[in-house]
Amino acid sequence: MEVIKTDIEGVVIIEPRIFKDARGYFFESFSQREFEEKVGHVEFVQDNESMSSYGVMRGLHFQRPPYTQAKLVRCVRGKVLDVAVDIRKGSPTYGKHVAVELTEDNHRQFFIPKGFAHGFAVLSETAVFQYKCDEFYHPETDGGISILDDSLGIDWCIPTEYAILSEKDTKHPLLKDFSSPFVF
Repeated sequence: MEVIKTDIEGVVIIEPRIFKDARGYFFESFSQREFEEKVGHVEFVQDNESMSSYGVMRGLHFQRPPYTQAKLVRCVRGKVLDVAVDIRKGSPTYGKHVAVELTEDNHRQFFIPKGFAHGFAVLSETAVFQYKCDEFYHPETDGGISILDDSLGIDWCIPTEYAILSEKDTKHPLLKDFSSPFVF
């Protein structure tokens, strides 16, 4: 696997080595040993999967301490724009984001460390999205930042009139109205 550093330290894009032949392809989607060597020590405890249609936007989500989560995400069918926003108080990159297109063809994965809000937008007719978390889901610690906060400068590649959000995701505060529980 190749690890591609981004403009925010700790947030990385992972490109697997893909072996193709006339039968199709094979790649190792996760190796704890190689992940620890190239990214760092993380013990994933839960895998999740969602299926969504074009225009669905999920996020920007996080879990508050003591149940913060790091995530390793990928799109196994279709295409999404995946985004991580730094919400660590005192961070030199606070409020900045990294966006990456994840598709069934590029097989890229995106690692989002603790202290980041995470979200994605579906750019294909449908998309199946999978992610590993290093902490179990604790609904009582759910948090979020508005996915439509213009101050974040995210180009979601979807016209606003086509955006489909859950009721919960329409109620998250803007970054300027947010008091982060994370410290850099």
